[in-house]
Amino acid sequence: MAAARRLLTDIRPLRESPAYRRLWVGQTISQLGQQMATVTVAFQVYDLTGSSFAVGLVGLVSLVPLVGLGLYGGALVDHFDRRTVAVVTAVGLWLCTAALLAQAVLEVGSVGLLYGIVAAQSGLFAVNNPARSAILPRIVPAHLLPAANALGMASFNLGFTVGPLLGGVIIGAAGVGATYAIDLLTFTAALYALLRLPAIPPEGATGRAPGLRSVVEGLSWLRRAPNIRMTFVVDLCAMVLAQPRALFPALAVTVYAGGPDMLGLLQASPAIGSIVAFAFSGWISRIHRHGLAITVAVVAYGVSVALAGVAAIGFAGILWLLVVMLALSGSADMISAAYRSTMLQQAAPDALRGRLQGVFTVVVAGGPRLGDFVAGSLAHLGGEGLAMLLGGVACVAGTLLAVGLQRGFLGYDSRHPTP
Repeated sequence: MAAARRLLTDIRPLRESPAYRRLWVGQTISQLGQQMATVTVAFQVYDLTGSSFAVGLVGLVSLVPLVGLGLYGGALVDHFDRRTVAVVTAVGLWLCTAALLAQAVLEVGSVGLLYGIVAAQSGLFAVNNPARSAILPRIVPAHLLPAANALGMASFNLGFTVGPLLGGVIIGAAGVGATYAIDLLTFTAALYALLRLPAIPPEGATGRAPGLRSVVEGLSWLRRAPNIRMTFVVDLCAMVLAQPRALFPALAVTVYAGGPDMLGLLQASPAIGSIVAFAFSGWISRIHRHGLAITVAVVAYGVSVALAGVAAIGFAGILWLLVVMLALSGSADMISAAYRSTMLQQAAPDALRGRLQGVFTVVVAGGPRLGDFVAGSLAHLGGEGLAMLLGGVACVAGTLLAVGLQRGFLGYDSRHPTP
């Protein structure tokens, strides 16, 4: 019985930190609507264009504001109160959702407008996410950070599971406007949780807008931090080379002869795997070789995506096989993300944490957006199944090459964190 309890989810961060508990609950509720909106944007773009390439462009148009504001936004987080930055950008994200609802209600039918709203959301997210991430080590004890990050991934993936499934059903029953309206409502939960936080100024905060020198200072520190840098490299191998989500609309409609409900199932499959892994994640806090754990998880992710491609090419009549492979990829991604976040939060100094979280946001959120474009382009040339197969193989090869060039990463020990 004791062994089983150690295997199950570690929920101590929720019990020991009321501030974290409010943030987690608010984020969990808001993720439901956000993921419904994400699948709705992809559906709208594909419905208007009939092109996986156009769906992939959703990721590309959001990449530029994400990179630019992610790097500078991290500097803002290190110069101003982190709660204030998080609240202001959250209000901006709420207004973007209102714009999505308005264009749906007015039946504008403009792909360009959708791209523009997504780009604005991306820019605001690039500042909001580093602020929220930099807050976490200030409200959760260091030894509970791996468990808190696993809980955060579970929150995201619970929304990623239920959101697309509900989104597909609601799109079919009530149209795209209904999903955007739900997103607008649920996002207020996350905003409320941020408003309840106390002031959280960073160490050495100036209260003045930072310049380019502040951004460069964070990047210079990263050059001297090989272990932290490697967490970014291996994640880019996974998310740029083997991110299949831009392929889901075409897979749902053409390969599996479905509609919005099928798209929702495919979108939810990786998150289902992540939630299953989270349910048995009690062991995560007891693993100290984080670099090795990340490497194994990313390789497993690439293998799963490659096998999903094989399923789509050779076993198109067996839907469950594709769903299982995508679910396994989600399990591996959850484990990788929990350890990558923890390494950054433990090894980075508080005075630079916002800037480094900005780089983390660029990589974690920008990588999949660039991956959408890569996957859509490959599918345009050779089909959706082949795009997943080649992407998964490239992910494994890139990860093993990177780790081979920086073998010290495999020896990283969380008990003695060295950047």
